[in-house]
Amino acid sequence: MSQKIEKFEDLEVWKSAVGCANLIFSVTSVGPFSKDFVLRDQIRRAGVSIFSNIAEGFERDGNKEFCNFLTIAKGSCGEARAQALFALHQGYISQAQFDELADRLTRTNRQLSAFRSYLTRSDLKGRKFT
Repeated sequence: MSQKIEKFEDLEVWKSAVGCANLIFSVTSVGPFSKDFVLRDQIRRAGVSIFSNIAEGFERDGNKEFCNFLTIAKGSCGEARAQALFALHQGYISQAQFDELADRLTRTNRQLSAFRSYLTRSDLKGRKFT
C-alpha cells in the first residue's frame, strides 16, 4: 500500500532538493566563495529555486502544471551544477566539495525526471480534478 502524499513536504524529491540547497548554503558561507557576492547569491537562488518550484507546482493541484514546475526545478538543478563547476574552476570549492554537490544535484535531477514521468503517465490528475 502506498502512502498518500498530502503536502509537498512529504515528497522525497522535495526533501532531496532541500538537502541540495543546504549543501549549497554551507559551501558558499566560507572562504573566498562567501566574498563573491554575485556567484554566491546566484547559486543560492538556483538551489532555493529547486525546492520552491516543487512546492509551487504541488500546490497548483493539476499534474500538467506540476510537471511544468518540475521542469523548471530540473533547470535550476543544472544551473546550480554549472555554477558549482565554475566555483571549482575559480578555486572557491575543492574537488571533493564539487563532487558531493554535483552528485546530489544530479540525483535530485534524476528524481525530478522520474517523478515528472510518473505524473505524465498517471491517471490521477490532482485534487481539483477528482
